Amino acid sequence: MVFRMVNYSPSLDRTFAALTDPTRRAILARLEAQESASVSELAQPFAIKLPAVMKHLDVLDEAGLISRSKTGRTVTVRLRPEPMREAMDWLARYERFWSASLDRLAAQAEKREAALKAAEAKTDRDA
Repeated sequence: MVFRMVNYSPSLDRTFAALTDPTRRAILARLEAQESASVSELAQPFAIKLPAVMKHLDVLDEAGLISRSKTGRTVTVRLRPEPMREAMDWLARYERFWSASLDRLAAQAEKREAALKAAEAKTDRDA
């Protein structure tokens, strides 16, 4: 069996690594819902200290998923979706694998549902 070497993409690795954490995904979701937010606004709903939030922001920044700008003492954070587009493009290449599986699963569920309805109808007629 021959395996082709895959093009190594450090940025794709950083994107997927950053997205593994639920806190980071929640931060990105908040930034998607609003144009920008200060670090303190982003930290507010979490039960973690500000330094921990800053570490999460560092990971997101290194992955290129956010940008930060500073005005006076306020650091404003914005979403940068480009790395997620690259990840979506990569995932789309494999869609055919799970698409076919989901189609088979749906067909099996429909077949089972039809059999259950037929059995219920038979029981109703026999009663």
